Amino acid sequence: MKIFRRSSPPSPDHSGADSAGGRCAELGEIGSDPALDPAPPSGQERCCEECVAIGETHWAHLRKCLTCGRVGCCDSSPRRHATAHFHETGHPVMRSAEPGEAWRWCYVHEVTG
Repeated sequence: MKIFRRSSPPSPDHSGADSAGGRCAELGEIGSDPALDPAPPSGQERCCEECVAIGETHWAHLRKCLTCGRVGCCDSSPRRHATAHFHETGHPVMRSAEPGEAWRWCYVHEVTG
């Protein structure tokens, strides 16, 4: 049986997560403590500001941008404002804005942290 050895360390996988920490750089740069998240510009934590502006009152779940604090509706909602915010601004990480949830998502590498 032949044993093959790598001459260099393994490269990150396609998700962008590094092999040592299992996290992408964007998630590593953003703290994991929700108490340190930026405040929403509107001051409203429990609504999608863009949906409210157009009279939409139905969304599935809310997501909060961890760069600027903008709260938007998730991809299960008709308008998908959280993802649209990423495409418009390039802000890479959001957190669930649902009560009792603190998971984060990196849009760049499509990984949770």
